[in-house]
This record gives sequence, structure tokens and C-alpha cells, in this order.
Amino acid sequence: MNPYVMFLMFTSLGLGTTITFASSHWLMAWMGLEINTLAIIPLMAQHRHPRAVEATVKYFLVQATAATLMLFMATSNAWLEGQWEIEQLSNLTPLMITTLALGLKMGLAPMHFWLPEVLQGLSLTTGLILLTWQKLAPMVLMYQISSQIHPLLILTLATMSVLVGGWGGLNQTQLRKLLAYSSIAHMGWMMAAMKYMPDLTILALMTYIMMTSSIFLMMKLLSATKINELATAWTKAPTLAAINMVTILSLGGLPPLTGFMPKWFIIQELTKQTLPVTPTLLALATLLSLFFYLRMCYSLSLTSAPNTNNSKTAWRFKPSMMMFPLSTTVIISSMMLPLAPTMLAMAVTTTM
Repeated sequence: MNPYVMFLMFTSLGLGTTITFASSHWLMAWMGLEINTLAIIPLMAQHRHPRAVEATVKYFLVQATAATLMLFMATSNAWLEGQWEIEQLSNLTPLMITTLALGLKMGLAPMHFWLPEVLQGLSLTTGLILLTWQKLAPMVLMYQISSQIHPLLILTLATMSVLVGGWGGLNQTQLRKLLAYSSIAHMGWMMAAMKYMPDLTILALMTYIMMTSSIFLMMKLLSATKINELATAWTKAPTLAAINMVTILSLGGLPPLTGFMPKWFIIQELTKQTLPVTPTLLALATLLSLFFYLRMCYSLSLTSAPNTNNSKTAWRFKPSMMMFPLSTTVIISSMMLPLAPTMLAMAVTTTM
């Protein structure tokens, strides 16, 4: 793609998200989401192979459906209540439609069916944008209306997302589909805290973005898109293979790694709200996700592919430009747990 066109698309992505962040009017928020969608579509279709075109069309149809539902909801709410403010969404029917439309945009279960198929047809860079940056704008809108959503609706979406994210990834061998189901499961954890302590959701989102970014950068550096291709990582970059095994376990939420922190706080908050069944289900469903994370770790660290090539190994070459962002995200993804009390205190102070 032409560098000027690429710069325009990335600028439009930032502009669309910024407009949604700064808006208190439903039409402005809808406009930001549409700019976001239209900016990423050329990035998705830039390689011009059938899978990319199919993924682009699926993504466009899903996002157009969600945007239409949001526009219909905003118009209906203005007709019923006489105002367009995002935080004044008090009528039950528009509120439910908005929650489902935002869930469709983010890939929450049961509106998740498009996400694994779309992600499988994209390049690793575009897939990283889809799973991280594209979650920000819908999540901020969900954050703004979270105090008015019925607890049963949001906890049902959260539990279903964690269960589907775990079950769906069990029989997958494609890394991009695995990370799509991982995204669905993590979105479920964020939704579980959205009603009772929204700042925990933002903390979980930032942690998830760091961990997913490090995994995608590792896959791009190793040119790996399948689980069995991770077996060649040890001969290409032994240090990277060892470090990213830790990052994958952090994504699974194992202590003493960073990924344990948001799950710990969310379970603690749900328990304080006298909801023992929901955190129990979430914790048990996370074991399903942990199974396919351990499959990735097994291929990455305990399996070595047949190698009879005597040429210079990849780790002897000049380091790539991705090493600095990769090292930064890996450090954040694995070593932030000691700062957990500080982050919890900041979240409580913000909520109060």
C-alpha cells in the first residue's frame, strides 16, 4: 500500500477513536465509530487474496449492522426521551439494543461468530489492530452507559463470552483463531466488572492490549500462524521463545504474572457484591482457555522441529525494528503484578 494512503488510514483510525472518546452526543459517537470502520477496511483488503476480501466483506456487514442498530437506538431514544446525551439513556428498549449493538462490535458472545473467521483472513498487523485498537471506542461507550444496564443482562453476556471463548479455542490449530477466542473470553471478564467497578474494566483492557500485542509481535517476528510452526521458534530465537512462553501463561491469567491481576480484582469485586456463582463460573471457564494456552507453550518450548539446515541461524542476524516494542510489551505483560495494590487503589479512588 502507498505510504501516504497508509498514513491517511492510520490517521483516520486515531481520529475516529478520538471523536468517540470526546463525544457526549450519540450522533458524534456513531460518526467516530463509522470513521473507524471505514479506515480499517482498506487495511484489511490490502493484500487482495480471497480470504482477505472475504474477511473484509464479513467485517463490513457486521459493523454496518451494529452501526445501524446504534443509529436506530439513538433516534428512538431521542423520540422517546427528547435528548441525545449518551449518559441519559434511560428507556429500557433502546438501552438493550445499544448493549447488544456494542457487544456485536466488540465480539461478545453470542454475537461473536464473525470474529474468528474475520481474523483468520487478515495479516498479523491488521489482526493486532482489530483485537486491540478497535475495541477501545465501543468499550468507552459501554463504560458510559454501564450504570444503567441491567446487571442480569451484562453478567449473562460476560459468562457466555468466557465460556464460548474457552470452548471455541479447544480444537483450534490456527493461532489467529486461538487469539480471537482468547479475545472473546477476555471481553467477558471485562464485562463482568463493567457494572460494579468500571475502572477495573479499563485496567483489564489495558493489560489485555499489552499481552495480545506481545503475542502478535512474537508471531510476526517468527512468521508463525499455526501452533506447530511455533516448534521452530527455539532454533530461530531461543531467548524469544522462552520469554514469550511466559507471556502466553500471563495471557492465561497464571500468578505471579501480570495477567493474574485483573482476574484477581474482578473475582474479588464480584464476591464483594454477593455474587458467588458468577466468579466461580468465570474461574472454572478460564481453565478451558488455559488448556489451549498450555498447548501453545508446549509447542513453543517443549517441541523442536526436525532441523538439518547448517545455514546461519536467525538469532545471529541483525535485530529487527520490532524488538523494542516487543521487549516493552513483554516486560509489562509479565512483571506488573507487584504494582497490583497501587493500581487497585487508583481504581478505587477514581470510582469514589
